[in-house]
Amino acid sequence: MVTAVFPVGYRVGAQFPQHRSGQADRACPAGDIARPGRYPPSAVLPYLSAGRSSRREAADGNEVALSFLTLGHRGVMGVEPENTLRSFVRAEASGMDAIELDLHLSKDGALAVMHDADVDRTTDGTGPIAAKTLAELRELDAGRGERVPVFEEVLEAVSSPLQAEIKDVAAARALADVIRERELVGRVEVSSFHDEAVTEIARLVPGVRTVLIASRWKADVVDRAKAAGAATLALNIRRLTLEVVEHAHAESVKVIGWVVNTQDQLRLARALGLDGATTDFPEIRRTGRFTA
Repeated sequence: MVTAVFPVGYRVGAQFPQHRSGQADRACPAGDIARPGRYPPSAVLPYLSAGRSSRREAADGNEVALSFLTLGHRGVMGVEPENTLRSFVRAEASGMDAIELDLHLSKDGALAVMHDADVDRTTDGTGPIAAKTLAELRELDAGRGERVPVFEEVLEAVSSPLQAEIKDVAAARALADVIRERELVGRVEVSSFHDEAVTEIARLVPGVRTVLIASRWKADVVDRAKAAGAATLALNIRRLTLEVVEHAHAESVKVIGWVVNTQDQLRLARALGLDGATTDFPEIRRTGRFTA
């Protein structure tokens, strides 16, 4: 088992330094830090794909519906280095309903958490992930001194539901092994831009929840999702139309919009009747509760 290495320096209400992207960071409210993982995966993840609203306990003790779920994009990459343990811990502390991350296979078969196929953009190294061993990836700085994590470390660092994006069929097979060994069907949802990868993970792990992602699509996108066995579509918010959302819902396919980073985009997501949104910023999670 991989031992988790937790980010250091976290404290209630702490003000973090400026992110290298230039985005000013903000302090986490003390209440958010004090309640990480307040919604157990079993209570949230099923609703990402099951076609009904989740529920949470309100301040008065009564249950209220959560019909709109917010996923932290690569953690909360707007304020922390993306796809790092630091970013995932911050996303959970901010109350995200689930955390989205990306997986690539290293040269020696480790499930490295990184979006790009190359390490150039997000680390101080160069070259493709597939050409580097895990030990070589560990030597890189992924931002603010963070190291490139592996998927197993994320599982230990946070308790939130996870949406893991796979880039190809090989990654699907490696992820399937971890999901089966750790019995993660109830916690991990798998997404991909590639229909064949979605189909493969569903074949390897019966009952796993899957998501088909698209940035540009044709009129058959809902049919593609159904053919691949995906219960959810994750679509670019800039190109989404009410027609697509209504078609998907008529076929019992949920729709998540990405990436929702402004109040106007959040209002659009709610107006379209989306089931959720992926965001880079904790503020979208907090204001999303009140935006109709």
